[in-house]
Amino acid sequence: MAFNRSVGHQAHHRAMAAQPVSVAEAQLFRVAGDGPARHPHLDALLGASGAHAGRDLADAMHLLCSLHGRHPGLIEVALQRCAEERAHSWLAHAAEAFERERLYLVRLTSAVGPLPSTPGAAETEAGLQSARHALETLAMSERSGCALGAATALVGDWRPMRRLLDRAAARAGLDCPPLSLPNEASVVAVISQVSNDPATERALRFGSEQLLLQHRAVFDLLEARAEARGDY
Repeated sequence: MAFNRSVGHQAHHRAMAAQPVSVAEAQLFRVAGDGPARHPHLDALLGASGAHAGRDLADAMHLLCSLHGRHPGLIEVALQRCAEERAHSWLAHAAEAFERERLYLVRLTSAVGPLPSTPGAAETEAGLQSARHALETLAMSERSGCALGAATALVGDWRPMRRLLDRAAARAGLDCPPLSLPNEASVVAVISQVSNDPATERALRFGSEQLLLQHRAVFDLLEARAEARGDY
């Protein structure tokens, strides 16, 4: 699951029962169900122990770094452009915490070695460039709620991916810094504060859906690259 169990599970059970859920609960359920937390290649990477495990993890670090290792990132850009006072303090906390995650990812990418040689390098770069452009567009969106939807989805979706970073760190002999991203309760609170009209709710949903789409695409790409190298 991308978030802590309590509220996310409540949203899940209510959704399964076809009962109305709040905008914040729907966001938690969306991240848990639609992000890469359930992607089979994430599970494969977390459990990898064979001869190809090192290069598959290195590939993941390089591609994730290409997407999220640049400064400023999505959350910081959203903070710089935030006109919604109620969201500003949450974004400030999230941006500071994610900057530590970015630095951890950059350090890991250096430690795991070079990007594994893989057929289709041009297609990989084109896909990553498209994903980076999509994240930049979300962060700079003028639709009220869109950037916050993407930022809250990123915070939630990062948790299963952090397990992957820590797996790579263990193989590289690096310490794993504590995770300090905003917790689930704060995500629920900030979404509840700003989602006060249908247009904002739609923008929140759109921002989160697009962020999750880009993350799933990266794991699809990682899986395809592993297959192209003959690692499966």
